[in-house]
Amino acid sequence: MVENQVSTHNGAEETRPVHPLPKIRIRISLLATLAGFIIFLIGARPGFFGLDRSPVVGFIQIAVMLLGIGIICVSGYSTIRALWCRETPSVSADIGWRLVSTGFVVAMFSGFADVFGVGTHPLPGVPYFGVWQARGMEIGCAIIAIGFILMFPFNRSPD
Repeated sequence: MVENQVSTHNGAEETRPVHPLPKIRIRISLLATLAGFIIFLIGARPGFFGLDRSPVVGFIQIAVMLLGIGIICVSGYSTIRALWCRETPSVSADIGWRLVSTGFVVAMFSGFADVFGVGTHPLPGVPYFGVWQARGMEIGCAIIAIGFILMFPFNRSPD
């Protein structure tokens, strides 16, 4: 059952339907986000899972971390997009999605800096996850977080 919601904007009343939230989609997306976080943890701290085999963070660990961040970005977008509930997202939500994408590119480029040949240990040597790469990934994750905050539907009714 879809009820109508009456809102006033600049003295004019408008009626628009209120749609229920797609709870199944939200739950599946949140589970995917949790799975992405676990994959990120496997790459960042394999010792938590008994998988640590090297004293340094190498290419595979960096790739697994970035895979986890990518899954978090896509499933987080799906979760927040479901909260918009058949409404057109605002301009700030569009800017937020672009920030999430930009933050992922920053994190990806920072993580693979050695592989791309611009890091402190370029190939053919062993890729090494250094301090500057960690800072770059932190900045990328901060940009992703700001993007997610901008994507939330703040003007939605409390129903």
